[in-house]
Amino acid sequence: METTQPAWRAAALLALCSLGAAGSAAAQTVPAPVVDSGWLDLIAGFTGLNGALNFNGFRDGGLTFTVPKGWTVVVHFRNHDGMLPHSAEVVGDTNPPPIQPQTPAFDRAFTLKLAEGLPPEGTDDFRFIANREGSFLLFCGVPGHGAAGMWIRLVVSGSARRPSLAATSARR
Repeated sequence: METTQPAWRAAALLALCSLGAAGSAAAQTVPAPVVDSGWLDLIAGFTGLNGALNFNGFRDGGLTFTVPKGWTVVVHFRNHDGMLPHSAEVVGDTNPPPIQPQTPAFDRAFTLKLAEGLPPEGTDDFRFIANREGSFLLFCGVPGHGAAGMWIRLVVSGSARRPSLAATSARR
């Protein structure tokens, strides 16, 4: 007997992840199996790269998360590093990256305990509206971590139609 559970799950995922410019799950016509996602699983210390000072295995901007302007972005943060505390914050694109927490580029675009960091396997979610175009850093606010390369890039684009995630050239 065939079950409808996979179709139900796909519909629920679409409703939860298709957050548009107004930040609500507005009715959208999306041909299956395309699912627009406005969320990011951000994993600190995912690999041993750079002494585990990385997000999702990338350092120094080697990963770029692009979202349309006006998009509601949801970040699911997890500290996978078994030794060090980590945090995450969206800040302006500066070179060199900051050495400590800064004023966030968007309201509520940060985890708890920015300077102290969340302990190993600690988690936090944050949500913000990407209401300004430009290039930003998603960086670890624990003093020295961001400056040591623990950051990826966030691009808010007026021409993007849906979020994307891509490996990019790392900046040293």
